[in-house]
Amino acid sequence: MLRSRLSALLLVLLAVLSAAPSWAVSATRTPPAPQIRVEAPSSLAPIAARLSSLPPDALEGAMRLTGLQDPGPPIQVFLGAEGSDLAQSAPPWVSGYAYGEQGVIVLLPGRVPNYPDGSIDDLLRHEVAHVLVTRAAGGRPLPRWFQEGLAMISGSDWGNEDRQWLGVALAARSEVRLEDLDELFAGGRGDTNRAYAVAGSFVQDLFSRFGDQVAARLLAGVARGLSFDAAFQEATGTTLADAETSFWRRQTFWHRWVPALTSSFALWMIVTLLALLAMVRRRSRDAALREIWEEEDRRLAALPPIPPMPPMPVDPEPAPDPWVS
Repeated sequence: MLRSRLSALLLVLLAVLSAAPSWAVSATRTPPAPQIRVEAPSSLAPIAARLSSLPPDALEGAMRLTGLQDPGPPIQVFLGAEGSDLAQSAPPWVSGYAYGEQGVIVLLPGRVPNYPDGSIDDLLRHEVAHVLVTRAAGGRPLPRWFQEGLAMISGSDWGNEDRQWLGVALAARSEVRLEDLDELFAGGRGDTNRAYAVAGSFVQDLFSRFGDQVAARLLAGVARGLSFDAAFQEATGTTLADAETSFWRRQTFWHRWVPALTSSFALWMIVTLLALLAMVRRRSRDAALREIWEEEDRRLAALPPIPPMPPMPVDPEPAPDPWVS
């Protein structure tokens, strides 16, 4: 009896163990990378070939951030040369844009690098992220700051240039509310860069505080029909307003001024100001010397003329020496 029970238990254990690998594979299966199809004019054919040959893991970042298990249909990528209709459809500081619902991306390689993307690869990842974020949200609307912040993190690592632009944004304004970022995104190049920096910094802060899956949870909530604010609270356990207040409260002096003062723009400004200061001081010294020389000339001109010297007396010829024969 005992032997039969042990045999039955052993069979059950063997069945569980034999099934375990398939469970583990399904639980840890890496979702497939999104596929892209690149079209370009002949002048951009080398860049198109480069993008088409990128390894699959080059586009996996957005899949992990969004929580998608299926990337959906292939993404159509169009490369536009400067002066083309594709390029003229965007401001001169925009190097790429995406139509998320249509799964279409436009890249303008002639404008790369251009903040926030440092290379054509970063730009592709950034725009692919826009498409995948839209798909993860079920096509429902999302705030632009969240879209752009998530795409920035997917496109490249958060680095010194981002912190510098955040410092510039904070130096220009004490706070930039999330609800005001859409207006900045629609502004000029400087406003757009500040908007990118704030959006990227806030989304990066969300990952630091609430974990790597916070965006995936939030997008899943939006896809289920929740409003963005409700999905945000469900994903983070706090309201968007409280998270924003906490973010700005933690932007100390080091976050506000040190990155701005150490940015390349600030360094060039300091060098330029020092050069101008040296030029002003040099001109001041030259003016002072000229004043001294002119005063000396005036003083010499006021002196009476020097009388001519009397003629030198001429020595008479010496008398002949009588002792000399």
